[in-house]
Amino acid sequence: MNDTNQFPSGVPAGRAAAGENRVLIVTAVAAEREAILRGLGGSTRFEVIAAGAGTAAAAAGTAAALAAGSYGCVISAGIGGGFPGRAPLGSLAVASEMIAADLGAETPEGFRSAAELGFGSNTVPAAHGTAEALAAALAAAGLPVSTGPVLTVSTATGTAGTAAALAARHPGAVAEAMEGHGVAVAAQRFGIAALELRAISNPVGPRDRAAWQIPAALNALAAAAAILLEVL
Repeated sequence: MNDTNQFPSGVPAGRAAAGENRVLIVTAVAAEREAILRGLGGSTRFEVIAAGAGTAAAAAGTAAALAAGSYGCVISAGIGGGFPGRAPLGSLAVASEMIAADLGAETPEGFRSAAELGFGSNTVPAAHGTAEALAAALAAAGLPVSTGPVLTVSTATGTAGTAAALAARHPGAVAEAMEGHGVAVAAQRFGIAALELRAISNPVGPRDRAAWQIPAALNALAAAAAILLEVL
């Protein structure tokens, strides 16, 4: 499951190998954690934490968990927004890559990403092969699933204009959430493969809280967690 070619300084390869069958799942809030645990049915190979909302909390919580234990894979999981026409309400999204979509600067010419500004990459690729296998297993179980970039944002999209701008900057993006890139960066620093799994509770676009389908999304998340037992 570890798709990186080398471990960063200070992370012994032997330690990672010892925990290669263990999986860390990072959610933002307790309701997401409980849905995941319900789907996992008590499996002891999985550690599920609620690290808090947002990239900083997600990265800090992930790093702390990885420093305290050995894991072969890390998953950012929870509910999120789906781009209309790509990830409908109640469906699942498996990230091909995790992108910090609003990390950058506004300029007179428009938004420029941190990568374009020369401040490093905005993107962490998902574990090669594992993301595809997970999406295939979800589909085989009859669960609707989309695969593509999942955007990490600091401010959840609430207007049609912002949704259109994100979709234009990131063609093929299927969903947005607030933690995936932070989890993936922390995993990358430890030389561990990362995935992101989202259950879609609302469309990316004008904010209509009354129309969100959170219970249905949490049920979809629990169903997806059961499939993780087969894939990982």
